[in-house]
Amino acid sequence: MRITILTVPECPNVPVLRERIAEALDGRAAVIELIELIELIEVSAESDAARWGMTGSPTVLLDGIDPFPIPGAPPSVSCRLYRDAEGRTDGAPSVQALREAFSGARRPQAADEQDCCETDPLDPLDPIGRSGRGRRAPAERGLRMVQQAILRHFAATGRAPDAALLEPVAAEAGRTAGEVLAELDHEDFLTLDASGRIEAAYPFSAGETRHQVQLANGVSVWSMCAIDALGISAMLGQDVTVSSTDPVDAQPVTVSFANGSATWEPAEAVVFVGRREGEGPAAAVCCDALNFFTGQASAEQWQLAHPEVRGEIVSQACATRIGQQTFGPLLQDG
Repeated sequence: MRITILTVPECPNVPVLRERIAEALDGRAAVIELIELIELIEVSAESDAARWGMTGSPTVLLDGIDPFPIPGAPPSVSCRLYRDAEGRTDGAPSVQALREAFSGARRPQAADEQDCCETDPLDPLDPIGRSGRGRRAPAERGLRMVQQAILRHFAATGRAPDAALLEPVAAEAGRTAGEVLAELDHEDFLTLDASGRIEAAYPFSAGETRHQVQLANGVSVWSMCAIDALGISAMLGQDVTVSSTDPVDAQPVTVSFANGSATWEPAEAVVFVGRREGEGPAAAVCCDALNFFTGQASAEQWQLAHPEVRGEIVSQACATRIGQQTFGPLLQDG
């Protein structure tokens, strides 16, 4: 389960919400590092509120979905009020309401969301989102500064930066680039080869993959998987074109992002979201099992041929939402 809090800067209700989330989780081990468990996204503009599905501050998302929807509520950066079982208003959901949401009792499902990935003991999304901790590196120890420098270099050049280019950034935190890169690798924000060179910095790959993304600035980049490719437009805030192939018949699948909307070709295309058993970085456990398919039949054929991969076929809307929620925050300030 991925927990996201959408908030305006310095919202006074966020600390209360964090405490109630911890209580609702009944002291589970993950709560010991609560700041790692919850992805906090600051939103200042209504356009960003619309993109994230924020209807007031704070808004809670569970796996990218608001468990407390207000029918007809517009995107908003104003304060949000919640009602408890007695009808009283408060600035955050009650502990009981959060418990019900975490148990799935209050999780809504629209028609186009019914095939979206559900949490199970082998959640395919765990490696993608680092088991709910998110893909944006912590600000401490220079991790986020270096991660963002790497991602911006990929977006500007299509290539991974050498460690030497990252030394000035790491030095701001009193560390060497090698030290920061090693920690980012250990925490699966990126992967290094045996010589310490960057092989991947999610969502980008330094080497050729099945998924190529053409950026608005003319640069072409490779992404690690289908979900990564679908998150690049939101991460960079620009129009992109994703070009991939169906692993069954090598037929092309294209997704064009323009002005916040995605156009898929063929229109029947779907995405398979899966992973292998065992632990390890996303690059090893699931990236080659997250692919575009020209349609349901092709995806089912691939799934039957790969019984070692656990997962499911998801709709275009679901796959796009996962990509945007996972990678959209990576280059945000704060």
